[in-house]
Amino acid sequence: MLSDAETHSRNLDEKREVTRGAGAFFSRKVWLPKAIYVAIPYFYLAVGVAALLATLYIGNWLWVLPHYVFFSLACLHLGILVLRRRRRPKKRRDSQRPGPD
Repeated sequence: MLSDAETHSRNLDEKREVTRGAGAFFSRKVWLPKAIYVAIPYFYLAVGVAALLATLYIGNWLWVLPHYVFFSLACLHLGILVLRRRRRPKKRRDSQRPGPD
């Protein structure tokens, strides 16, 4: 027997604790400097346009082309989505939030 994976078994509480810890790590708030926060949607748009323009120069490796197009469309979509959310009027943002129950 090369490993002891079969002999060691975690109970359900230990598994839940590991899962809860991983979820808290990924959902925690991150502080960014204001300049970076403001530049994020424009960065997404610039990367999307650059990737879209790069597809014009792909000659021999045609299997890469769909990946570039998908990546560029995803970046453009994300940049536009972030810009629209940030420019939404404050009144409309507050009315769409779920109220306390």
